[in-house]
Amino acid sequence: MAWWEGAKETRVLIAQDPCTGGNHHAGQFLSLQHPKTGNTTSYLYSNGVLQELQWFKQCFGSWFLGDYVCEDGRLYTATPVDPVFILLPVFDEARMKKGNEPGKFRQLDEIIYVDGYPGYQTLSQISAKTMEVVCDITEIGSTKFFRLNDEKVLKWLCYKVNQLKRILPTLDNNFSAQDEKNQLFDAVSIIREYLKDEPWVNLLCNKLKLNLQDWTNAQEIEKLAPSTGNGPASFNPVQENNATNKKVAPTTRQAKKVKMEKDSHNIKDMFSRATRKRG
Repeated sequence: MAWWEGAKETRVLIAQDPCTGGNHHAGQFLSLQHPKTGNTTSYLYSNGVLQELQWFKQCFGSWFLGDYVCEDGRLYTATPVDPVFILLPVFDEARMKKGNEPGKFRQLDEIIYVDGYPGYQTLSQISAKTMEVVCDITEIGSTKFFRLNDEKVLKWLCYKVNQLKRILPTLDNNFSAQDEKNQLFDAVSIIREYLKDEPWVNLLCNKLKLNLQDWTNAQEIEKLAPSTGNGPASFNPVQENNATNKKVAPTTRQAKKVKMEKDSHNIKDMFSRATRKRG
């Protein structure tokens, strides 16, 4: 029996080999809630490491896998993600916080039981140690009880931002050329992809003394297509969209006109003259 027979769909995934380090347990895909949107999202869990999936696809493409052709030309990659980001909304909801009250202590099994998402229970082996950094813990006998702590979460988020701020300038010259405030904005924007604005992003921006509204408006301006007019009032989305379908969108710097040599000849004429000479 060929390796692809019996499989409903075939995909190409680049991930760490689960057999490395003498571990021969295959990884498994988990359906979890995205920490920002709450939408169902697939993650790869292998050797105690939780990984998020990204994919890339060209307009046309397929994969040749031995004697088999995979019609889906998408390339999937699995990269590690900090489980705290994924478990943060679950622990936040489990404490049943009301107003300024800190909430309730809960057992780990109760916290990670999410209706419709059994994948969280698979993370029980790493949840306890992972969430200690952002939780208050109390023990009764041999049983541990967890409660999310806002101050610890905020300290952990600031640590993540500082890590990104230090690493980003080493990845690209564009990051290293930015001032400290813009580097801070970039770091927070990456963290924001895994957090809900309320309360975590707002608390983080207040701690770092960043104006979230100004930052959001700046991002929206960057997403707009460049206008052909002289001011913001001349921007027309309909006209801009129609223009992009007909010609390349203008940039802030005009393209240089191609200079034509006076004594240049059409390449077709050169070949035609050569043909006549041979005749």
